Amino acid sequence: MNTSPLMPVVYLGHGAPPLADDAVWTSELASWSKDLPHPKAILVVSAHWEAAPVTLGATRTVPLTYDFWGFPQKYYEVQYNAPGAPALAAEVTKLLGEVAHDEARGLDHGAYVPLVEMYPDADIPVLQLSMPTLAPAQLFELGRKLAPLREQGVLIMGSGFVTHNLRLIQFGHGGPADQRPSWSLDFDEWTTRAMASGDVDSLLDFMHKAPAAQLAHPRTEHFAPIFVSMGAAYGAEGRTFQADSVIDGYWYGLAKRSFQIA
Repeated sequence: MNTSPLMPVVYLGHGAPPLADDAVWTSELASWSKDLPHPKAILVVSAHWEAAPVTLGATRTVPLTYDFWGFPQKYYEVQYNAPGAPALAAEVTKLLGEVAHDEARGLDHGAYVPLVEMYPDADIPVLQLSMPTLAPAQLFELGRKLAPLREQGVLIMGSGFVTHNLRLIQFGHGGPADQRPSWSLDFDEWTTRAMASGDVDSLLDFMHKAPAAQLAHPRTEHFAPIFVSMGAAYGAEGRTFQADSVIDGYWYGLAKRSFQIA
């Protein structure tokens, strides 16, 4: 996929913790990581951390943040003791200027659920960065400022879900992959076309341009990380980008689409 010397950027669907029981999805993530250049460090922007100003999570290994409720006990016993990333935190601070720090906040499930599958040895330093806003244009500009990290072998990972309406999930109807409601299908297909063509303007205005946007995202925090990933691919120089779809399919009607952006 990637012929550039720059580290690719990714946006992936992390799912709820039970998605880790899906053998297809976990194998897709494992296969994807083997095709990526091996990162020197990973910077994660998750749908599950909104904090202003921009805040960096722990730069040392601390317990994970189990930011979900009502699941079986096994999901609260998952461990991912990745090395801290103080050097990456210093680089991010140089690029962004003044940032806040939350040294007690461990990786949340938007970060560790996919990383367990992609890099199970937990030997790559990982740092998490908060979203200071859900405004697409501002997140895009944040990503552009982070773009130089790609030259240093840092994998910038936006983690959300292409469609995310929990009120419309119907767990009792068909299997996890059998449901493709029109609102989810239409939004997923529109996003895939827009990403493949690098249509930044339409994506930034997705609430007005995309079909069924209000149904796909009653609140937009799960789509928002894609703008950081897009900005990191676009860079300060305004490089055009191409996004390849590496994972598709649906989980109880929600699109699992994931992109690798070069």
